[in-house]
Amino acid sequence: MTMHLTLVTPKATVLDIETTRIVGEAQDGAFGLLPRHAGFATALRPGILAYTLPDGTERFAGTDTGTLVKAGREVRVAVRAAIVGDDLETLHHQVTAAFVDLDEHERTARAALARLEASMIRRFIDLERPPA
Repeated sequence: MTMHLTLVTPKATVLDIETTRIVGEAQDGAFGLLPRHAGFATALRPGILAYTLPDGTERFAGTDTGTLVKAGREVRVAVRAAIVGDDLETLHHQVTAAFVDLDEHERTARAALARLEASMIRRFIDLERPPA
């Protein structure tokens, strides 16, 4: 018996496969899912989602924060970012590089937003001043 695993990010469907077992990290600790387990929903923390293919091969996905919902044999995972890999060492390097790049992009965006907010506040202050 298998489960259908779908892993999506805001940009793409990363995985759409059959699996016999899933192991991940939730906010309150690690968990494992098998096809006959009851329904389950959890918030995921950044980490590794391990899954076993029907032939017994174990694969991995490095994931950012997100959610996992199991309903029947359907398991749907939605995360901010994900990278799929065959072995943990290679995946570790890919995740580190990609997520560091994402963090830098996020810092740049936050700095731009802060400058925009400061500019808007200055303009509102200028509007409130009486004309000279």
